Amino acid sequence: MRDRKFSLTALITLILTVSLPIANLPPLFQVSQVLAQTPQDRKAEADRLFKQGGEQYQTNQFKVALQSWKQALKIYQALHYSPGEGAASINIGLVYYSFGNYTKAIDYGHKSLVIAREIKDRRNEGEVLRTLSEIYLSSGDYAVAIDYSWQSLIIAREFKNRQSEILALGNLGNAYYQQGDYPKAIEYYQQALSASRDIKNLQLETLAQQGITAAQKSINNPQKAEADRLLNQGIQQYQTNHFETALKLLQQALIIYREIRDRQGEGQSLGNLGNVYLNLGDYTKAIEYQQYSLAILREINDEQGEGQSLGDLGIVYLHLGDYTKAIECQQQRLSIARKIKDYYSEGKALNNLSGIYIYLGEYLKAIDYLEQRLKIAQKINDYQGEGAALANLGNAYLYLGDYAKAIDYSQQFLTIAQEFEDLQREGKALGNLGNAYLGLGEYQKAIEYQQQWLAIAREIKYPQGEEAALSSLGTTYLATGNYAKAIDYNQQFLTIAQKIKDRHSEGIGFSNLGIAFYKASKFTLSEQNLFQGLKVWETLRNQKLNDTNKVSFFETQKPTYNYLQQVLIAQNKTKEALEISERGRARAFVELLTSRLSGKSISQIPDKPTISLLQQIAKQQNATLVEYSIIGDDFKIQGKQETKESELYIWVIKPTGEVTFRKADLKPLWQKENTTLAKLVTTSRNSIGARGTAFRGINVVYNPNAPKTKNNLKRLHELLINPIADLLPKNSNDRVIFIPQSSLFLVPFAALQDADGKYLIEKHTILTSPSIQVLDLTHKQKQRIGTKPIQGKDTLIVGNPTMPFVAPKIGETPQQLIPLPGAEQEATAISKLLKTEPLIGNKATEATVVQRLPQARFVHLATHGIFDDVQGLNSGIALTPSGKDDGLLTASEILDLKLNAELVVLSACDTGRGRLTGDGVIGLSRSLISAGVPSVLVSLWSVPDAPTALLMTEFYQNLQKSPDKAQALRQAMLTTMKNHPNPVDWAAFTLIGEAQ
Repeated sequence: MRDRKFSLTALITLILTVSLPIANLPPLFQVSQVLAQTPQDRKAEADRLFKQGGEQYQTNQFKVALQSWKQALKIYQALHYSPGEGAASINIGLVYYSFGNYTKAIDYGHKSLVIAREIKDRRNEGEVLRTLSEIYLSSGDYAVAIDYSWQSLIIAREFKNRQSEILALGNLGNAYYQQGDYPKAIEYYQQALSASRDIKNLQLETLAQQGITAAQKSINNPQKAEADRLLNQGIQQYQTNHFETALKLLQQALIIYREIRDRQGEGQSLGNLGNVYLNLGDYTKAIEYQQYSLAILREINDEQGEGQSLGDLGIVYLHLGDYTKAIECQQQRLSIARKIKDYYSEGKALNNLSGIYIYLGEYLKAIDYLEQRLKIAQKINDYQGEGAALANLGNAYLYLGDYAKAIDYSQQFLTIAQEFEDLQREGKALGNLGNAYLGLGEYQKAIEYQQQWLAIAREIKYPQGEEAALSSLGTTYLATGNYAKAIDYNQQFLTIAQKIKDRHSEGIGFSNLGIAFYKASKFTLSEQNLFQGLKVWETLRNQKLNDTNKVSFFETQKPTYNYLQQVLIAQNKTKEALEISERGRARAFVELLTSRLSGKSISQIPDKPTISLLQQIAKQQNATLVEYSIIGDDFKIQGKQETKESELYIWVIKPTGEVTFRKADLKPLWQKENTTLAKLVTTSRNSIGARGTAFRGINVVYNPNAPKTKNNLKRLHELLINPIADLLPKNSNDRVIFIPQSSLFLVPFAALQDADGKYLIEKHTILTSPSIQVLDLTHKQKQRIGTKPIQGKDTLIVGNPTMPFVAPKIGETPQQLIPLPGAEQEATAISKLLKTEPLIGNKATEATVVQRLPQARFVHLATHGIFDDVQGLNSGIALTPSGKDDGLLTASEILDLKLNAELVVLSACDTGRGRLTGDGVIGLSRSLISAGVPSVLVSLWSVPDAPTALLMTEFYQNLQKSPDKAQALRQAMLTTMKNHPNPVDWAAFTLIGEAQ
């Protein structure tokens, strides 16, 4: 839950309870002098360790104190010396109490209590009872706290121990205060006050008076007191995984805080509700409540609370895969923590940042943050933080494939968990070790560790841990080929997920079961479970998430769509498989476009694509549609299970509605050619000299000796075109629209060569689209805009702006982009052709371009393009800074515009690139189409100046003669090819969306 506690309640738990916080604990229980009766050598060692533990504890060295007292306890137990056992046990319990591990604290406290009663040590029995009452009070078990406080009070009075009597009275006051019985709380505080005055103890007198004052305020303001009580009970319910109960309590607290206008209480209730909703899988509400909480805490200048809210909000964004926002939130939390010297929060922020970078695959960066986190945890004796850092270091090295280090760090994590008898963390450490051995292919060891994790999770009644262990066991047994056990464990996993209403895990459970049934060749059962998984995923995606979050959230669900296609194909249900292929791509894009076309917010996912709809779109486009789906599967390689590309599914839909399915075998790529489809795409681009300009440290592979390398365009033709060549139109003027997936978005389809060396553009008119449904929506956009002949007065042409400064990487010094005189010549030539004035140099400011974009029907931007393949929305077009902007018109900024252009041409480098996702390419083209543009012409690599100028001039000349943009581009490519035969000079551009 939240690290912070509500202020008033925190005050009350301190009243007359000098053992809270831990630094104020009463003198530790001392071992009786009868130790002299034990053997001299063991006595000296036990005494030394016991005394050493006390010194370490008093200086807040809790971890080593725990070790010292545990060693002392072992000796006392070996000597059968009960007083020593009792004293060591209660002190060990106090260490666990200081870490919030109430279960262990109570366990050791009861051991000490039993011993005190066995040896009839009434004085120590009273002290142990009082300490136990404080622990039960902190854990929220007020009835037991009252019972033990009463017993300790009786014993204190029996021995006329006035200080213990006062402390017991204070605990009774605290317990009744927490129960909301304020008159009774005052009664005991007043008794404590009177006794404190009798012995002239000013500290205890002051605390008692504070208790009376606080209780009196609660009587005078019962609504606030009730809200405080509900808030703390809600936190306690959350901490014990009772989320539904926590939700009700926190909602009741929120209502009261709002009624009495208590902003701090309102902010904390909202933040805690956000955490509960996160655990319930309702990300929309989690974000909503965290943002409300953050606004309030900023308003009342609660910096520590603000940092906590930012951290919690960042965790929600991480779950959604919105890494940019997650990083921003955690960086802000880190900054605040360092400013106010809150080391605990600083460690939390570092840990969370490391988790984000692990998700991003930047493991070395994650390790750097974790090493900082580890140092802070050790500095402040935060064993939980130390364990978390070690656990995540193990995970980072696991992802790096360094299994030896992964095991080493996981073992260190396990050691700490076992030292502190923290079963939950011990289980997680065992699970991490199981994952490491799974990575090594040592399945039996993996199963042993995962079984231990499962046993612990069940022992401590930790359903989330039980889920994780069962899921891991299902995965391991699937890797061994024991499908029966894989099915059994996944069914158990699914049952728990449904029981605790963990919708996200429920989706995983159905998906994993479907995969296991598929491997077992039980296709009907596999199909049923995978469809159930899709139903869960699509219900979760039905939340009111923004576009970025929908895209990222969908990325976690791709395996379900992948395997369902395989199951359907295995049953020869090729058309149904096409529906799933289409249903599994560009869903967020389709929803965004539908919403913008209707002018209304969509509260549910658009209709699922059916075969009849896809056939109708092919007819409407009067084009042959070609949809690709890259299928991955698990293969045993050198004894280990690895996911590799297996097949390429290809569907062809003719304008007549005829649907044909073909496939290509991808296994030879990695089995014989030592490559992958993605690498083949890269090397094919390199082979013609194509390269890209990266943004923010994204490296693009480029071979400077490209002309000497093998021309892989023919190999790509074999895979992508040969299986369907007979289905493509014979008339070169007939359109073919390719629907790529993943790395295939980077394929220059126009330049693919057949065995005779003929380029595909020579035989076909080519377009692309992220999905078939998107084609239907761009067609509707075109109908909204209408068609007009291209005229100068309707155009916006930009060439070679005064370039902005751009940082090559985050944190690096920005550098000015180099001028593009060729782009200026291109813009001037096209402007003369269209009889209009271009924006050149200083005139091409970002402010001017943004102002004119909504009115333009034809837009041509000849400048630098920068792509970002991590987030996508940072991809941009370079313009002249105007003082109020940075001169970089990003995909994110374009997404917010409302455009009426019939065509936008981005005559710049890499404008068709971005983040590759199941939703298509997240970048400039997607943003432009979302903003209302039905046809976008973009580039796939860093385009050369002179050939591009020729190609663009030819394109506009052709467009003046005919409105068919696809034909205009094809003819421009054929003309440019004659003067510049290398495909790098003419094949970079692709038309997305509408041809006319």
